[in-house]
Amino acid sequence: MFVHYLQLFIDYLFQALTLAIIGRALLSWFQLRPGNPFYPLAVILFQITEPILGPLRRILPPFGMIDLSPLVALLLLQVINSVLQQALVSAARSPF
Repeated sequence: MFVHYLQLFIDYLFQALTLAIIGRALLSWFQLRPGNPFYPLAVILFQITEPILGPLRRILPPFGMIDLSPLVALLLLQVINSVLQQALVSAARSPF
């Protein structure tokens, strides 16, 4: 039963991170400055996603004016979520 709740928590966490990365990518199309009603949201999304996107930006080679780090981050989040879910299922089935 505990494993099920842990799986749900991990799934919700990764969904929230995915939505934050998508939101940041969408907001990057607009110039948001203090005074704009969406500025506080942009700051929060930046604080949540920069620890993920920053290192990826340093690793990925430049691709013109396009930032591919959100796409790579989304793919990595899906892979990591899947691996964690499978590990939890395996751990739940093991006879400890």
